[in-house]
Amino acid sequence: MNSDGAVLALEGVSKSFGPVQALEGVDLQVRPGEVVALVGDNGAGKSTLVKVIAGIHAADSGKIFFDGQPVNISSPTDAVELGIATVYQDLALCDNLDVVENLFLGQEEIASGPTGALRSLDEVDMEHRSHELLGNLAVTITDVRAEVGTMSGGQRQQVAIARSLLGDPKVVVLDEPTAALGVRQTAQVLELIKQLREQGHGVLVISHNLVDVFAVADRVFVLRLGKKAGDYAVGETSQEKVVAAITGAEFGRAGGNGGGGEQ
Repeated sequence: MNSDGAVLALEGVSKSFGPVQALEGVDLQVRPGEVVALVGDNGAGKSTLVKVIAGIHAADSGKIFFDGQPVNISSPTDAVELGIATVYQDLALCDNLDVVENLFLGQEEIASGPTGALRSLDEVDMEHRSHELLGNLAVTITDVRAEVGTMSGGQRQQVAIARSLLGDPKVVVLDEPTAALGVRQTAQVLELIKQLREQGHGVLVISHNLVDVFAVADRVFVLRLGKKAGDYAVGETSQEKVVAAITGAEFGRAGGNGGGGEQ
């Protein structure tokens, strides 16, 4: 495996839950300024792999490298401190709070004041940073004081992704970011993913929608039954070839491991 230049690299990662082998010997790399799509059928191991990267599950074996250095990710805090941000499908937003309050929930900024005195939240600076962050992402939200519960699915996804960027992570993991969105909202989210790539973030996108995958990804990584079934450069493959790797049809023809376009 050539992991040169990868900001995040997994080597031989395995994970089981009792008798169920969820992951077996998985190698995966994500480079700066690259969008990697993680695809596979239900039960392929995608969620488990994401949770290993995010520190929710510890790998049973294998190695994880970040910026070329071996790391131990044993908790979500470890992942965040390294520079890995994960946006799950449920988004974990508070509908009754506005955009600023959602962005800074749990990490509010406190205005300076005399030692020992009761200090207030620095609303002005948080609002300024919210405008700056959203502006850099070219999102469609104009009122940062609007309640998130009033927003479209695409705008809610934008808020969740923007919140993940507060710590300036090097890798952003997006779990089904376009699920249940309409055509226009999906286009907004895909444009946001492209913005993340242009800003140099490594992006790992989990998706069932191959149309979206081919619209935004640089590489497609296929999991099947917990194992790597293919790693394809988007410009050198097709949706049909990826589907064959997902279903296992390709193994019957080629007898390989999704070799075309592997890196």
